[in-house]
Amino acid sequence: MLDFFKKRKAKKAIKSTFKEYGHKIKQFDIDEYGRVEYAQWLHPFEGPKSVTKSQVNFYKEFAEEGQMIIDIGAHTGDTTVPMALAVGQKGIVLGLEPNPYVYKILEENSKLNQEITNIVPLPFAATIEDGEFVFNYSDASFCNGGFLSQIKNRKHKHNYELKVEGRDLQKFLNENYADRLSQLSLLKVDAEGYDKDILNGLSNLISTYRPNIMAECYKRLTKEEREELYDAMAKHGYTVYMNDIHYLSDGFVDTAKRVKLTKDTMSIKKHFEIIAIPN
Repeated sequence: MLDFFKKRKAKKAIKSTFKEYGHKIKQFDIDEYGRVEYAQWLHPFEGPKSVTKSQVNFYKEFAEEGQMIIDIGAHTGDTTVPMALAVGQKGIVLGLEPNPYVYKILEENSKLNQEITNIVPLPFAATIEDGEFVFNYSDASFCNGGFLSQIKNRKHKHNYELKVEGRDLQKFLNENYADRLSQLSLLKVDAEGYDKDILNGLSNLISTYRPNIMAECYKRLTKEEREELYDAMAKHGYTVYMNDIHYLSDGFVDTAKRVKLTKDTMSIKKHFEIIAIPN
């Protein structure tokens, strides 16, 4: 019992004290790709990350070699790296991460495996307009968080504020990647409840290029917010699914147990991943 209280006290101290953490390089041997390196963030609340063949194959279902993926809420690159392996060096993955402490790790991952990947890290959030915004995090060293002031539930327990840069992503893409947007095959959004706003801000891009969409139904969204998230995809002629991903010791494997969703079934589960496929 004494050890329990000591550990809880130590965790509380870590949570409330700012510290900038570095990274270590992990190596994974993957069939077809050889040795793949990954920069693991050493923040104590960051779980161990891996890169596996099953992860790469999952993204290959939605994007082919040479195509474009946009990873919004890339964090340290744990999704960005397998995405980049899926589309290869001739493809491109744009990874957005506004948290400067996390972005440093994402940037390190973009420098690794360059002979077989092409990752462009971008140090800003996808917002409705350009500007400076306040994000909320669950600890003083800014491990997990997002634009939580934009959801209706204020009991999110993310009390540490961080100012970040936000950009109108639709405008940024038109100005910088207009020549590649026709190759956009997958748009992934993981923004702690802000997903619907991002998707609505990219409405023209979605209706024009019709990429596959991955999003997250955040656990603290209200029924109304869940319905708005559904509409942000379905209004473009997409079929929306709850994606059942089983997490294994070597990474995640998509079991293909996808449940078709309607606006009325968006509360089928508290927190889940979404796959939206253009009809």
